[in-house]
Amino acid sequence: MKKFMAVALSALLSVSLLAGCGGGSGASESAPASAVSSPSEAAPSGEPASSEQETAGEKTAIRVASMKGPTSIGLLKLMEDAEKGEAANDYSFAIVGTADEIVPKLVKGELDLAAIPANLASVLYGKTQGEISVLAVNTLGVLYLVETGDTIHSIADLKGKTIYSTGKGTTPEYALNYVLSANGIDPEKDLTVEYKSESTEVAALLSQGENAIAMLPQPYVATVQAKNDKLRIALNMTEEWDKVQGEDKSALITGVVVARNDFISENPEALDTFLNEYQKSVAFANDNLDESAALTEKYGIVPAAAIARQAIPYCNITFIEGTEMKEKLSGYLKALFDQNPQAVGGTLPDDAFYFSR
Repeated sequence: MKKFMAVALSALLSVSLLAGCGGGSGASESAPASAVSSPSEAAPSGEPASSEQETAGEKTAIRVASMKGPTSIGLLKLMEDAEKGEAANDYSFAIVGTADEIVPKLVKGELDLAAIPANLASVLYGKTQGEISVLAVNTLGVLYLVETGDTIHSIADLKGKTIYSTGKGTTPEYALNYVLSANGIDPEKDLTVEYKSESTEVAALLSQGENAIAMLPQPYVATVQAKNDKLRIALNMTEEWDKVQGEDKSALITGVVVARNDFISENPEALDTFLNEYQKSVAFANDNLDESAALTEKYGIVPAAAIARQAIPYCNITFIEGTEMKEKLSGYLKALFDQNPQAVGGTLPDDAFYFSR
């Protein structure tokens, strides 16, 4: 644990490399205290819970953090079950605005599990010298090419066009460049990509142009569509990635669930129970749209249920573990590494990074 804590600051420095794909723009800061608490309230600062502290009756206390936006949507039903006392484990959840709020808590042992961006998991694995493992992929790509006209129906149609986007130097740029290059399009010569610092800037440009093109994440796409009825989804970047991923069997991935390795080794049965409950919660999110949309508003993950209802079918909420997770995630991280090694922490994680039960 001392080694784990010693690298906290350097791990935090790496967070600036990450893309906040699908972060809940304007999401409410409030959430019911009975189910959602601050990570620092879940256990004394710097003091990981012991097995005796974690066990209340037959339930194991598990401290979970996730970010506002798509990567938390799969947890919704489990959060509600925990609030009602119906979950098999004794969960406490913290929903935060940025990964910066999760990293130090996870590093210091004040959290057990966390839903974080996929490349942040790789960065932390390297910075902590292998003290965390990735349990499952929970969100595939949430990036979409949208336009106010009707000119883009394939990647080839982007030649000669101007695209507005956020995420310069982060995963949105790497994902776009990967798909363009795989389709024989030079990202620097064959089209123009104008990167903006805020999604609101991109939304303004879309509202001003008759044939404007942009790349945006969900649920922001749904938010903009609610205000601009001319906006159409032209291409799903997850599908476009799948078309060109080749033999590496990679996928465009937004989020994963990770755990501290000491928690994994000390609580194998509780962890297995969590994964089973989480898998069911993901299925609920995808199969019960109205209820899931209401829960996103209740827990402050997306600001309005109406927006969430429109966005959830496009958020690619999933649960992928084991061999398939390793194939897809390792291929995705390699695609980022090939463009900028620092995007994944400087080196690709070894096999021990990928948890399997």
